[in-house]
Amino acid sequence: MNSFYNKINGEGLTLVDFFATWCGPCKTLAPILSDLKKKVGEDASILKVDVDSNPALAQKYKIQGVPTLILFKDGKIVWRQSGVVPLYQLEQIIQQNK
Repeated sequence: MNSFYNKINGEGLTLVDFFATWCGPCKTLAPILSDLKKKVGEDASILKVDVDSNPALAQKYKIQGVPTLILFKDGKIVWRQSGVVPLYQLEQIIQQNK
């Protein structure tokens, strides 16, 4: 839990993927996030949070459905969306918030 807060409150961008192992769309999103990491490199970190293993975090960020992506910049939420988001859109959002 502390490493989560250290990461999102650190400098730069952190994209957090709130997911569940049983979630079909979450499985669709996984390779998209892998490709995104290759494209954005050091511009953003990507964290995955299993809502079933971390219910307190899911509750704190009011996660209603999975997957939910939240982009943090220096500890503040700058973007949030539920569902599968295409690679080009994620890349754009990261570039806009750098």
